[in-house]
Amino acid sequence: MALNAGFAADLEGRIAQLKADKVYKTLNYLDSPQSARVQMEGRGEVLIMSSNNYLGLCNEPSVVQAGLDALHKYGAGTGSVRFICGTFTVHRELETALARFVGTPAAMSFVSAWNANEGLTATVVEEGDFVVSDALNHASIIDSIRLAKSITKCTTAVYKHGDLDELVEKLKANASAKRRLIWTDGVFSMEGSVAKLPQLLQIARDHNAVLIMDDSHATGVLGATGRGTAEHFGVVGEVDIITSTLGKALGGAAGGFVAGPAALCDMLTQRSRPQLFSNALAPTIAASALASVEFIEAHPERVTRLHENAKHFRASLIEAGLKPLDGETPIVPIIVGETAAAIQMSEMLLNEGIFITGFGFPVVPHGTARLRCQVSAAHTRDDLDHAVRVIRKVAAQVGILK
Repeated sequence: MALNAGFAADLEGRIAQLKADKVYKTLNYLDSPQSARVQMEGRGEVLIMSSNNYLGLCNEPSVVQAGLDALHKYGAGTGSVRFICGTFTVHRELETALARFVGTPAAMSFVSAWNANEGLTATVVEEGDFVVSDALNHASIIDSIRLAKSITKCTTAVYKHGDLDELVEKLKANASAKRRLIWTDGVFSMEGSVAKLPQLLQIARDHNAVLIMDDSHATGVLGATGRGTAEHFGVVGEVDIITSTLGKALGGAAGGFVAGPAALCDMLTQRSRPQLFSNALAPTIAASALASVEFIEAHPERVTRLHENAKHFRASLIEAGLKPLDGETPIVPIIVGETAAAIQMSEMLLNEGIFITGFGFPVVPHGTARLRCQVSAAHTRDDLDHAVRVIRKVAAQVGILK
């Protein structure tokens, strides 16, 4: 039976338009472990400044060895969902370590942070509840709320990024809701900005709301010992629910988790659809993530190095005449305007051996396309200074830097 040619032709036409608009994304294939530098197919060695490998743990020997050991001990996969026969002892060890690390009574692992967010909202929300979300929250939060609304008929709203007065107005307008939930990122991934967590906590308490924070870009990154946004502000143990990823600072393999009360994790086991209908996190990934948590706990100096590198890089960009967005995280965006300009600059930088990804619409709003630089503890000062020189050169070539 022939394939549906019209469907494929329609997709090809849409792809052609993306190319014509100069917003088409290409995949870069890597052929080595990620560290400060990486081997890229067709280009050789490049300095990578676009990775979530914030602590350089992707290739940390103890993290890699833990995964290898688990591969031999448990095998390649789980063969089932958690409640049937997909739960291994390493899952319990990982979840205990994650709860300890972020300061909650319990934690539950998922195959991705997207799955964690998706599974959380639809599980805990019911008809009559109200969910309100920051406008710049991650797409996984946005989609999780949309899904929950379609399933439960809950009420939802969005408040302007960081506008806590508007948040309060929306909470007051929905005072009759059975429950009210506030969703926020800890670190906003495209801005590098940090949520106003102490104020959010106070608002949540004043309005008897549940505060949920996705800390994916803060776990292992913010705080003196890398425990995230809560540690950064000195409020560990006060956030109702924390979600995060195992795929960034914690070794970068894959996976995510929800951390909070033990009853929450039990309910996720009972009713979260990603837990009930999708295989559990592979043991080898769980073991590597566990080793990453233990490494960070034993080596807080790695977190300190990340903080120092981020501060140095941001200051060096400013000294070179560039204007990164304000912030205190290793995410350092440089706004360039249109999507085509971001893609062009990214390609020019890659031609100079610097791997920085350009982001445009629909990842960020029209007119705010950017180079998102990401600093790692694996970078040396020479790496960072070289990157600044090349970014300045390319910015001058395209007219952003006069």
